[in-house]
Amino acid sequence: MSYEINEEFLKKLVTTPRATGYEFPAQVVVKTYLENEVDKVEVDNVGNIYAIINPDSPFKIMLAGHIDQIGFQISHIDDNGYLWFHPLGGFDTTTLPGKRVRVISDKGEFLGVIGKKAVHLMKAEERKKAPEMEKLFIDLGCKDKEEALKKVDVGDFAVFDYGYQRLGDNNYAVASGFDDAVGSFIVAEIMKELSKDKSFFAGVYGISTVQEEIGLRGAHIAAEKIKPDIGIAFDVGFAAYAPEMEKKQIGDTKLGGGPIISIGPNFNPVVVKKIFELADKNEIPYQKHAAQRGTGNDANAIQLSGAATALLAIPNRYMHTASEIISLDDVKNIIQLVVAFIKSIKEGDSFLPL
Repeated sequence: MSYEINEEFLKKLVTTPRATGYEFPAQVVVKTYLENEVDKVEVDNVGNIYAIINPDSPFKIMLAGHIDQIGFQISHIDDNGYLWFHPLGGFDTTTLPGKRVRVISDKGEFLGVIGKKAVHLMKAEERKKAPEMEKLFIDLGCKDKEEALKKVDVGDFAVFDYGYQRLGDNNYAVASGFDDAVGSFIVAEIMKELSKDKSFFAGVYGISTVQEEIGLRGAHIAAEKIKPDIGIAFDVGFAAYAPEMEKKQIGDTKLGGGPIISIGPNFNPVVVKKIFELADKNEIPYQKHAAQRGTGNDANAIQLSGAATALLAIPNRYMHTASEIISLDDVKNIIQLVVAFIKSIKEGDSFLPL
């Protein structure tokens, strides 16, 4: 197949706010993009989007990429108009002070800055420690609580306010929240490619899942609903070729080296072997990753539903920061590989490991 990255759609998806539990604006983007391409689009009560091709097939393949990104939930507004927050997902607090955020409320979107005490005012022992999350706050530029309440309220959310840009000359892109808008993007693009010719055997359920960052919630619900025969999760993985990254720990993975394909007890060996064979046949580069236990992403939830499971990941630098870097070549290759895999499945194929 010949496929080119729809960069306009990727940029729109990455820059639409979608903090865990508040993914709905981005899910509307996904739904609108696919509803005239596939046989059916459904939504469930937690906000998962299901794009379905060949719904009457007895053999079901589930594709899952989580749309949610790490973010912040406003927990308190003090008398001086500062916003205090709880994290939505995991953060390295050393990366947060001074970052710009977008605070989203029913009244609009507002620029804010994550604040903390200046380094000049810190005691020597304080400078040696990572800042405590409880001591960080968001500054909206308000004079007092009354002014802040005209814009936001307790329960509203915020995300990093950093857009999508190309980086360098190697087909790299940088944005906040590629984890895991790129996974949702990959699922949508696979479904769009498959919709051009639906003569393949399998029924395919492409899911843009929610709330992965706080416990794989959307994937658990989707997998139980669909009960797939095969499930493939798409996420980001660590790119090792950066300072202080230990290849012996995370694997010999790099940007532009192809999708990271995991091997281990979470994954069905027959499915993984077939993916490797198709990658070799189609001259699609890939990178192997040893995963010794259940993964902390949607693949774990899918396997626990009983599906023959695989995990394909996009190498990512600076994960869970305001500026994550990926290679668009890896995105293109993962889409081409999975389309080839789905089209290769024939009636009667078995993925039993024994």
